[in-house]
Amino acid sequence: MASELRSFHGVGPRLEQTLTELGIRTAQDLLFHLPFRYEDRTRVYPIGGLYPGATVQVEGEVEHAAIVRGRRPMLVVVLADGTGLITLRFFHFRHSQKQQLARGTRLRCYGEVRSGFRGFEMIHPSYRRLFGRDDDALSDRLTPVYPAPGKIGQATWLKLTEQALERLSRGDLALDELLPSGLIDSDGIPSLADALQYIHRPPAGADVAALVERRHPAQQRLAMEELLAHNLSMQQLHRRQRTFRAHPMPSGSALESDFRQRLSFQLTDAQERVSVEIHRDMARDHPMQRLVQGDVGSGKTVVAALAALRAIGSGFQVALMAPTELLAEQHLRSFSTWLAPLGIEPVWLSSKVTGRKRQAALDAIAGDAPLAIGTHALMQEGVEFARLGLAIVDEQHRFGVHQRLALMDKAGGEATHAHQLVMTATPIPRTLAMTAYAGLDTSVIDQLPPGRKPVTTVVISGERRQDVTARVEAACREGRQAYWVCTLIEESDAVQAQAAEDVARDLQASLRGVTVGLVHGRMKPAEKQAMMDRFKQGAIGLLVATTVIEVGVDVPNASLMIIDNAERLGLAQLHQLRGRVGRGAEQSSCVLLYGDPVGQLAKQRLNILRETNDGFRIAEKDLELRGPGEVLGTRQTGMLQFRVADLARDQGLLDRIPAVAERLLADDPELVQRLLNRWIGEADRFASV
Repeated sequence: MASELRSFHGVGPRLEQTLTELGIRTAQDLLFHLPFRYEDRTRVYPIGGLYPGATVQVEGEVEHAAIVRGRRPMLVVVLADGTGLITLRFFHFRHSQKQQLARGTRLRCYGEVRSGFRGFEMIHPSYRRLFGRDDDALSDRLTPVYPAPGKIGQATWLKLTEQALERLSRGDLALDELLPSGLIDSDGIPSLADALQYIHRPPAGADVAALVERRHPAQQRLAMEELLAHNLSMQQLHRRQRTFRAHPMPSGSALESDFRQRLSFQLTDAQERVSVEIHRDMARDHPMQRLVQGDVGSGKTVVAALAALRAIGSGFQVALMAPTELLAEQHLRSFSTWLAPLGIEPVWLSSKVTGRKRQAALDAIAGDAPLAIGTHALMQEGVEFARLGLAIVDEQHRFGVHQRLALMDKAGGEATHAHQLVMTATPIPRTLAMTAYAGLDTSVIDQLPPGRKPVTTVVISGERRQDVTARVEAACREGRQAYWVCTLIEESDAVQAQAAEDVARDLQASLRGVTVGLVHGRMKPAEKQAMMDRFKQGAIGLLVATTVIEVGVDVPNASLMIIDNAERLGLAQLHQLRGRVGRGAEQSSCVLLYGDPVGQLAKQRLNILRETNDGFRIAEKDLELRGPGEVLGTRQTGMLQFRVADLARDQGLLDRIPAVAERLLADDPELVQRLLNRWIGEADRFASV
């Protein structure tokens, strides 16, 4: 049976296969493959009035064409229109093109104007020869430029979308209006057909800037529908999880009270509040799905320990998973210190645990070991828990949704899942959480332990490196400790940043009476831990490190941090690194050392860090500057590859969506599925895990 695409002129078996591989199987799919920019070919600009950087259409007569020999042959064409001359340069060409572009040929070209040795020029402009026929008339619409994966050229996309739009205008193609009434204002919102017609073929004079930035009402109409579909998908995913059973854990045990008595500090009101929320969820007979957000140093680990003791005291096992060995090892040390006096010894499992040690760990987990701590190795096949009751996932944004749920599945039995507690020290902006984590219950530890002082942040040019070094020496002589964070561990031609190994060597030579240590990701775990232990014990005054110390490192006496080439790091990472200081009673400082020249975006990042210690404000700015995929981490972006929507730009559209999504899930499951089919498609498959 012939597919719908085969009815399009020019679509044969090969093109059909390529389109299918791109997820395009219908005329509707073609119309939802949207342009990412536009070219204004509705007018011709005089060559004499051009300026560098303009992307324009010009028309003229070829005065000269020649193949210039050199290290790389080049076809050079000089075009004149009576107001001036412009040179066209082609590095990739066929010899027949020289004949096609002979002197006297009239051309219409489109490209970016640059300054050359002999005036203006265009590099590889698109062009067409003019023969005076009617089809040489100027376009009355902007020309869309489509994402072109699969080696499908722009001409093909234009022909295919033109045919799809013709079917739409004739009524041969019906596109259902799926946007519910709760999201449609009384006016200003175009129909779906009108919106698609405008986006694919904007009229001359259309606001190109608004279209490129996707702020036009036609695009905003689609963005609302897409945001709704993504929110529905995440809510549906978490609702499915609530159809599973979980083991209720309604009451505490002596373990919890013993643990509290042994702590050398009191929990903050925020920690107590979040613990109550977690324990209330764990008392229910369906799986807890709670996201705990807390800024660096707010004390999430203690809250997680209380949740773990609730599960262990109820006779169940706990799995704690972290994305890196360093962070997982930090949890192992913290939990071992806290729980060993209670008779609880954690089992350690990572990909580097092999042979007999791995088998011993697997046997313990399959037996009665109350607590397992490790990396993603805990999710792998062959890891079987006897009675898993609680799965704790730290820095959850580095794991995909399906990875987190895979750990819940290990509770045993197809209808039973473990309770799930996910934590992050990277605050998730509200707008991002509404879409990426729709359906998760959220708790925020919004209070730092008493006595904590905000870290003072300064931004200093690398030219003042000696001043910074002197400051480090003075701090260490006073008995304090410092970090010096580098972004590389070896020299690179591509990036002009000093390597951590060289920095450590240089600083050791220049700092009198200061012991300098070095930690980086290529060291063996035992070497790394030995160095960290010496630093924590005070035997090392300055620790030179790469960003492996971003999370999980806690040395209260360290009150000074230098971040070398800080302009190379993102906001969230800089904030995490800064959180390694300010953990003791001393006033702490963070020095952002930048190299010249520094770009405008990097300047913004550094200034934001200087202005605020508020992790949520920093997260909002990070979302604005980098986008959702980068903020959440690459593993999480499967659900966030938006075609039209942008979470930073479209914050104003998000407020009404959760309530509308909940109503649709309750009242109109058929519409929900049609929205998911249109916007999520095959990506929705993981929602069934």
